[in-house]
Amino acid sequence: MTTQPGRGLVLVVEDDPAIAELASLYLRRDGFGVHVEADGGAALATIRRMRPVAIVLDIGLSGMDGIEICRTLRADGDWTPVLFVTARDDELDRLLGLEIGADDYLTKPFSPRELSARVRTVLRRAAGAPSPAETYTAGDVRVDVTQRRVWAGGAEIALTSTEFDLLTHLARRPGQVFSREQLLSSVWGYAASAGTRTVDVHIAQLRGKLGEHSPIRTVRGIGYAADAG
Repeated sequence: MTTQPGRGLVLVVEDDPAIAELASLYLRRDGFGVHVEADGGAALATIRRMRPVAIVLDIGLSGMDGIEICRTLRADGDWTPVLFVTARDDELDRLLGLEIGADDYLTKPFSPRELSARVRTVLRRAAGAPSPAETYTAGDVRVDVTQRRVWAGGAEIALTSTEFDLLTHLARRPGQVFSREQLLSSVWGYAASAGTRTVDVHIAQLRGKLGEHSPIRTVRGIGYAADAG
């Protein structure tokens, strides 16, 4: 079912009808149009046809799962914001090792109010905010804040809006160590109670994309820092 978008159309890909309906209810209350798909293959076709502003994507779909859908989109150059919904810890472990390009994730059971708030957050981040001309260097990585572009070892790297903001936050203060709680608050705008593992997921994704040029250093027992250029 689709409703007319106010803030834009959000695609909810979820094979549990009760969860899909609850998520849709709160997204509609926030002024979004909503379309629901329960099948991964159908969802991919819908994304290409309807061009939603954001995708709420369950990982554990039968057939084509959420990770495969997201990787296919990114490989096609489609950077529509994706918020993963996961049901099990082993799904989170899969996320930690993959550079799949998700913008955020929630674990079940989740608050539908929080889901809607996070969709608004990733959309604000994707839109970007006017900023002064800024360029930062961390190791072999250069970040152009004005153009929202990143180069690693001379090659341009495509990042999600969340990955870009996280890298910028670290590169802006080279050598400074940030705890996971500080990064969650500063980059995502969430309280630590929302769970700090999302920071580890996105650090893993960033490192995967930057490869050997990654300047991000783990400080055991504390958090992360970016090496100076």
